[in-house]
Amino acid sequence: MSGKVRIYSLGLIVLLLAGFFVLRMFSPKGPIARHPNPANFDATLTAIPTYDPHSSDLWQADLRSTDLTQLDLSNSGEVLSHASFDDQTKWPEKMPLDFDWQRILDVGKNPGLGLRALHEQGVTGRGVGLAIIDQTLLVDHQEYVSQLKLYEETWEVPWFDAMSIHGAAVASIAVGKTVGVAPGADLYYFANESCYGRQTDFACLARIVRRIMEVNQALPQEHRIKVISMSIGWMPGDQGYDEIKSAVEDAKADGIFVVNTVLDDTYGFELFGLGREPLADPDDPKSYAPADWWADQFFSHAVPDSMLLVPMDSRTTASPTGFGDYAFYRQGGASWTVPYLAGMYALAVQIDPEVTPEKFWATALETGRTIQIEHDGRIYSFGKILDPQALIAALQH
Repeated sequence: MSGKVRIYSLGLIVLLLAGFFVLRMFSPKGPIARHPNPANFDATLTAIPTYDPHSSDLWQADLRSTDLTQLDLSNSGEVLSHASFDDQTKWPEKMPLDFDWQRILDVGKNPGLGLRALHEQGVTGRGVGLAIIDQTLLVDHQEYVSQLKLYEETWEVPWFDAMSIHGAAVASIAVGKTVGVAPGADLYYFANESCYGRQTDFACLARIVRRIMEVNQALPQEHRIKVISMSIGWMPGDQGYDEIKSAVEDAKADGIFVVNTVLDDTYGFELFGLGREPLADPDDPKSYAPADWWADQFFSHAVPDSMLLVPMDSRTTASPTGFGDYAFYRQGGASWTVPYLAGMYALAVQIDPEVTPEKFWATALETGRTIQIEHDGRIYSFGKILDPQALIAALQH
């Protein structure tokens, strides 16, 4: 009898689990599918990391959510000047006199290039729909909770809390109230962990692009989704390449700009990210230079005028560790440039509802800034750096 009871119990558990997955996959979804818990990354360091300026590795000094209170960092200024950290980082008493982490965090909140002046003029992307496809989101963060109109997850995501830094970062870069490019845009967020796995099947992303198009059909014309931000790219031969290419083409035909890390493949556009020292003025184009990871490439081969450059390094974004927490990322990546550009497009749509990606891009290059930078005794022309105010002014005429 006990053996039969065990078999029946096991069968009941299997049925319950199966029922959970079926309900999860097919039950109607509300505007906010779930409210993930904040992440916990707490760690303790017994020694400060080393920093190798000749290495292309990013985040060599990752101090986020780390207890440093037992360390003497008085002579660690070089490492700290390249460190990433957050509001959960616990600093020691012995610190370099010239390292002001709170000021660095605050300066990094400015999206830069004069965007806050545009916001004060009412150019915020108000009412424009912006969709993001990425990993789990801490939906209640103060940077974007009021802009979030829809949050959907695929079936496997509820096993995750907001453990990904990615979601909070890209959402706040795009539409954050204090750190974002388009703080007035409507945010539609689609979370999927498996789409970002090591062996990505891009058919997964294609299905979500089509889901966004489906959502769009139910929205009022004046509030439709005009841009999708997805910080990922694909190449011929990747699994699902044909599917994602087809979905992007259909979205383009539907009037949606699909911003990704392979814009050269989907639109013939070239997008790169800018470097900036932590306390340099984010609004001054002269504060920028090639980001650390591609500086050598620039000084060896320069950058063509057809490339558009937007801020990437030394950015403060929403952190998934708490609803009011922030993280400073000394080095960024292409993932940070994608939501920045998507937010800029939302501003453009607010000003010119008939703008197209092609018109937007051509105008951005025409109005972009070129600066002169010195390196190893030589002067280099560096641009085109996005000029948001000039771009918006050109679209208004």
